[in-house]
Amino acid sequence: MRYDRKYLICGLTYAIAGMALGMAMAASHNHEQRVTHAHLLLVGFVTSMMYGIIHNLWLNEVTPRVAKVQFILHNLGATTMIIGLFLLFQQALPEQQLGPILGMASATVMAGMLLMLWMVIKTGKLDK
Repeated sequence: MRYDRKYLICGLTYAIAGMALGMAMAASHNHEQRVTHAHLLLVGFVTSMMYGIIHNLWLNEVTPRVAKVQFILHNLGATTMIIGLFLLFQQALPEQQLGPILGMASATVMAGMLLMLWMVIKTGKLDK
């Protein structure tokens, strides 16, 4: 499966999870998970969809191994971040335990973003 399609599927999955969380917060009148909700939609949905568009329009000739590493970094970091935030705002685990995990998740998402930038620059095909 091509990476544009993989990102489309992941992005829509994040969107469904984010919308479900938003609906649950609205129904319960408990908005403590609003930060988790926002990260699900921005880091999960929006970023994944943008990566899918970038792959579709500009990265057809990218090295498959590099694209795979970038895909794994983004989704591992995003998923870890979202779960960590959920546990933090649910007060399931203390911030002292979750802080380092959230820091590593953020760094992983950033590494994925930097690798995406590297792939875009390396292809040199921004004139499409």
